[in-house]
Amino acid sequence: MELDERNYLYLLFIVPILVVLFLLNLYWKRKKQREFGDLDLVKRLSPESSVFKPILKLIIMLLALVGIIFGLVNPKIGTKMEKVKREGIDIVFAMDVSKSMLAEDVAPSRLEKSKQIVSQVINQLGNDRIGIVAYAGSAFPVLPITTDYSVAKMFLQSMNTDIVSSQGTSLVEAIKLSSTYFDDKSKTSKLMILISDGEDHSDGADAAAAEANKLGIKIITIGVGTEKGSPIPLKVNGIIQSFKRDNNNEVVITKMNQESLKAIAKATKGGYVNGNNTKEVLEFIKNALNNIQKTEFESTQMADFQSQFQWFLGFAFLLLFLDIFFLERKTKWVGKLNLFNEK
Repeated sequence: MELDERNYLYLLFIVPILVVLFLLNLYWKRKKQREFGDLDLVKRLSPESSVFKPILKLIIMLLALVGIIFGLVNPKIGTKMEKVKREGIDIVFAMDVSKSMLAEDVAPSRLEKSKQIVSQVINQLGNDRIGIVAYAGSAFPVLPITTDYSVAKMFLQSMNTDIVSSQGTSLVEAIKLSSTYFDDKSKTSKLMILISDGEDHSDGADAAAAEANKLGIKIITIGVGTEKGSPIPLKVNGIIQSFKRDNNNEVVITKMNQESLKAIAKATKGGYVNGNNTKEVLEFIKNALNNIQKTEFESTQMADFQSQFQWFLGFAFLLLFLDIFFLERKTKWVGKLNLFNEK
């Protein structure tokens, strides 16, 4: 089962609140009745008043409320599994998560800008398979090749500079790990989209790119940041406390290095684009994808989820309709049965 809008589940907290309010109101009524006189005498003065009916109406109202809430949540149930053939390419996003990506020369920061770019690129994909790699001083597999874009976005948003323990920036490690995501035997077109500020603290990126080219992998590089550069803020609870300093206690200024990114793209006959303008990036990626040959994927099993909200809403409205006919006074034929010992 899948829940479409989980946030509405918080509305369920209204149920216990209403129960508490009902009990407080019941206590207040009893207290006032005692102040008025003897409880048995009060009951005789209002013989048609039912003790059970208000509780029944409360239960019906709460059940209807729960039905409406679950209708808003929209549970989805997988009804069948079917094989689906797709035609597209394999894409691996290699994202720089080194500390330099915290620089804010691009709003809101280089890392957040990178996430926005990747998310927008995913939005314009069709049937392509995607994977995600995070890298700093070393590379880390975040998400294997998949066609589930919603899962990919979830993993994407959770990425931060602490996901890779080894600091620095190694484009070599990023390219090497990303290359392993692709099936060598597959004829599917392979594309690596590498997002970084271009600061490389290792050697051999050009050689790694050349090796990727031999495997039929095309690399598009996206540069995020400015050549003027920016300090790296150190934050606590979202508030800047200081800036990163080097061994000489000087504030580190990190600058975007376009040349290293252009060299990697050139080695695989790919392309480079400045990522500071999201619209230009999306247009560039779109044109690149249109020029890459699509191939048919191996059949994949897909769950067909169907919305179930209508059942919950129907149940809720039925209860609300029935509630109209439940009065708070005693029902004569029910009173003859004396099911609830009401005298």
